[in-house]
Amino acid sequence: MTRLTKIEKETIVLFNEGEDKANIYTHNAGLKKRLAAFAKKYPDLCRLEKSNVQGGVSYVLAKFRLSIRFLPPYSEERRQKASEYAKKHGLNSQQGYCDNQG
Repeated sequence: MTRLTKIEKETIVLFNEGEDKANIYTHNAGLKKRLAAFAKKYPDLCRLEKSNVQGGVSYVLAKFRLSIRFLPPYSEERRQKASEYAKKHGLNSQQGYCDNQG
């Protein structure tokens, strides 16, 4: 299997002011699942355009459904509690702030 470069693993969202559709290209497993579920439930708003052999997918989404949310970082106390919860429940922790978002 061919290893993907960091650029190939990026999620790319393209849209412009003159169109009502956004194009989303990603390899992110969590985002792919959410896009597939949304497309299945709302086929008039979102559809799979193509997929590639490396696991990337491209979706077309009604632009008015696209949302970008900025979240403040957790306090040290909140991070500690989340870490304890994850360890207790056998969940994997995610390192970094932006590199593991999906």
